[in-house]
Amino acid sequence: MAADWTWARRSWEKWAAKHVGASGKPVKAALLLNYDPTGPSRLLPVVAEQEGTELKAVDLLPFLDFVRQNNLQMEFFSIGSNQYLVTSIHEHWFCARCVNAVQPEGEGVIVMEIGTYLYDGSLGSASQAMVAVDQCV
Repeated sequence: MAADWTWARRSWEKWAAKHVGASGKPVKAALLLNYDPTGPSRLLPVVAEQEGTELKAVDLLPFLDFVRQNNLQMEFFSIGSNQYLVTSIHEHWFCARCVNAVQPEGEGVIVMEIGTYLYDGSLGSASQAMVAVDQCV
């Protein structure tokens, strides 16, 4: 297990430095969560790493409840103060669009098994974020 964490941390640091940042990078913010969906519900996830955001584990509880219920296309979910609606579902990840975005281009989220990755901008930015997230694994 320690070897897996060492690998995950090194991979995260290399990926985040290349893809996450405010200007000129495809991903605005990223989180790496240590979370076991099969574990007891009283256990909070641990925010293992994050770039571009300062969320706490308690901020993610509504989102984790949403994932646990597995109603991906039936309900909205929240991360922090933003509400999202799932727009597409893939084998190991899904995309969602922010419904209360303050930016006219919009904001969204890409959720994979190993983390949550936020993007903002136009369709071009969203597709660049998807490519960047795909390179994380």
